[in-house]
Amino acid sequence: MPRRLGAILAVSFSVGVSVLDGTIANVALPTIAHDLTISEAASIWVVNAYQIATMVSLLALSALGEIAGYRKVYLAGLALFTLASVGCACSHTLPMLVAARIVQGFGAAALCSINTTLIRLIYPRTQLGRGMGINATVVALSSVAGPTVAAAILSVASWEALFAINVPICLIAFVLSRRYLPDNPAAAPTDNPANPTNPDNPANTANPACTPRRLDRCDVLLNALTFGLAMAVVGGLTHGADGRLVLSAAVVAAAVGTCYVRRQLRERYPLLPFDLLRIPLFAVSVGISICSYLGQMTAMVALPFYLQHTYGFDAVRTGLLLTAWPAVIVVVAPLAGWLVERVHAGLLGGIGLAVMAAGALLLALLPAGASEMDFVSRMALCGAGFALFQSPNNSVLIASALPERSGAASGMLATARLVGQTVGAAMMALLFHVLDEGAPRAAMYLAAAFALTGAAVSFSRLGLPLPEGLRGGRKRAGRE
Repeated sequence: MPRRLGAILAVSFSVGVSVLDGTIANVALPTIAHDLTISEAASIWVVNAYQIATMVSLLALSALGEIAGYRKVYLAGLALFTLASVGCACSHTLPMLVAARIVQGFGAAALCSINTTLIRLIYPRTQLGRGMGINATVVALSSVAGPTVAAAILSVASWEALFAINVPICLIAFVLSRRYLPDNPAAAPTDNPANPTNPDNPANTANPACTPRRLDRCDVLLNALTFGLAMAVVGGLTHGADGRLVLSAAVVAAAVGTCYVRRQLRERYPLLPFDLLRIPLFAVSVGISICSYLGQMTAMVALPFYLQHTYGFDAVRTGLLLTAWPAVIVVVAPLAGWLVERVHAGLLGGIGLAVMAAGALLLALLPAGASEMDFVSRMALCGAGFALFQSPNNSVLIASALPERSGAASGMLATARLVGQTVGAAMMALLFHVLDEGAPRAAMYLAAAFALTGAAVSFSRLGLPLPEGLRGGRKRAGRE
């Protein structure tokens, strides 16, 4: 237990600072635009550069963790994130800041792509849900604290301090990680049990399938181009870019994506884990995760406009009211992690997303003149439902993969989250173009629809056997 506690603290510090950094950077955009004498539109690149770098490198870094060892990749990512934070704090022009944010995004991808894998290594199988619950709590706490921390720092210091604050936190995380994170062996899967990692072994030379696993550079490049071009197309559609450019990017993205998928289908250990997506429980859980983050992001982007433009709350009151959603997650997520050891994850996830859908629908149906408590109660309902779903779903998704493919499962989990959030934000932008003032209320209905779809699919998992360590897994193991 003492070593496990140190390890979970190490993961919590690093994950917390990566979430916190994204939040405080968003809050600081107007200040950055003013100080660097750039337009507010140009300042968005401070956020976009970070997101794009993270998205294009997630799967590649999770695969590198399987090959080189999760601990090594995690420590390297943490060091890169720390150095990039120093670079952000020392930037005096937009190009310098964007370049540092790109590097910081790569570091964050190394952390996010394998943090759930580390939780699987830290906790026994029967307590995996508790670890996922703690992880969800840390993310929620960081989300709640972000705006408050940013406001406090900006009241006494310049925006550079927002990035400098990462450095001491990252150094603490680095020390804890080096001391307490488990030394898992590098995964080099092979069919030759006698000497699987020796490239000079004649058996390995005779049979290419037995050679140690390596990261294919072409696969890495195609993965980055596929996800990068896809994000460019989504961004172009939602920000009114030239239609010809968007169409050209879409055609190139489709061609590159087709080539990438065809290569991945032939790979034994693909970056885009088709081997795991052939597992029904894993594939369904990924789909539900995308649905849930679509609903959550659509609602979270719409709520500030809903509160301020539709109901007339000022910015300060809006910020305080919005904390109700993540604040409830802090309480419910650990409980959900404990419950998944006793209640079927499909049932928990279905109930959770149904509750989230009810909260979003009740927000959409609020009459004019609704009170602050009306909003708080409904957003708390959304947060409680999301937390009841998130920890059990993450536990099932990670546990359903073979141990040697934990990195790919963790990377796919992070990718599903980013895909859902990116598309959710894009759909909100499209609603503004189509419906103008009616967009926030329509977004609440749309979020409810996404959550209800996820709930229905989650209930379908009740007929699927669960991994060992989760409810149903022990019984199945006994029968086998």
